[in-house]
Amino acid sequence: MTVYFYAILFARYPEVRPLFPPGMDTQRGRLLRALLRIVDLVDDPAGLVRFCGHLGRDHRKFGTLSAHFPAVGECLLASLARYAGPAWTADIAAAWAKAYGVVADVMISAAERDEAVRPAVWPATVVHRVSRGHGIVEITVRPHMPYEYAAGQYVSVETPWWPKLWRYYSPANAPREDGTLTLHVRAVAGGCVSNALVHRAAVGDAIQLGPPLGDMVLDAAAYGNLLCVAGGTGLAPIRALVEEVARRGERYRVDLFLGARTGAELYGIDDMLRMAQRHHWLTVRGAVSEEHIPGIRGSLPEVLAEYGPWYQHDVYLSGPASMVVAAAETLTLGGTSPDRIHYDPFETPVLSLP
Repeated sequence: MTVYFYAILFARYPEVRPLFPPGMDTQRGRLLRALLRIVDLVDDPAGLVRFCGHLGRDHRKFGTLSAHFPAVGECLLASLARYAGPAWTADIAAAWAKAYGVVADVMISAAERDEAVRPAVWPATVVHRVSRGHGIVEITVRPHMPYEYAAGQYVSVETPWWPKLWRYYSPANAPREDGTLTLHVRAVAGGCVSNALVHRAAVGDAIQLGPPLGDMVLDAAAYGNLLCVAGGTGLAPIRALVEEVARRGERYRVDLFLGARTGAELYGIDDMLRMAQRHHWLTVRGAVSEEHIPGIRGSLPEVLAEYGPWYQHDVYLSGPASMVVAAAETLTLGGTSPDRIHYDPFETPVLSLP
């Protein structure tokens, strides 16, 4: 359905094609995830407006104009009608047309309000990079203009080697006085942007940042006890949240669990242990799931079940989708309220209109 959608969009409105990257596989996946997310939120008006507002603000970096939305709506409804078959009735068509109108109105309004207060993109320069092994690098960039974000949020990145391809990374630091952000990037198979950042980016190179996104922030916490759980490069936003606790000087108690398959892959734990030595309120534990070494052994969900209960904590989860889902289920079964479990989308579901 998404292949057909983009085919007729480009055929009927060729002027929008230059706004998209040459390869469309990722784009099609994002469109489908966004449509599914909108359907999921249909009975949650506040959540739907918040989600579509994020999309509208984020879409400014693509060059999206309000004039593009009618064309997209026309082609989207035509694609749904083609693949829904007999299920596509007049009532269903009317419902989708109305829903798309709401989505478009919210996105356009959010983009217009955003345009009045900040730019669509922020040029930035790489000022430092360090390899962490296992295909992971830490890249520090300095935006050319003030870039306001909250610890725990994520940002989109475009490189000069792959124009119009944006990927999402979480700053691994709370906001700094010098305005720099440090990103943890793992090179993944077939990942154009991640491999460019890991293997090509050097000090002095220019990249672009999109607006900050995400609700996994410290202000969402209701309790004074925080449980932070990170797998792999999921450490980045968790580290930023821990830094934010230290920066505010608030009296939170933080339990941090880091997980990996092997001890060698448990990157970043030394830095967090040094942070724990400086702050009595921080406890750090590392766990490995596929290696017999001294210390805690098991997957993060298993370890959380062993060390719980955590029902008096706000929980922040970051890492592979399978870990986040399993950990959330374990915590819920242990009595943690679902509305106290915070995590951001596994793969940012951006409805790229472009």
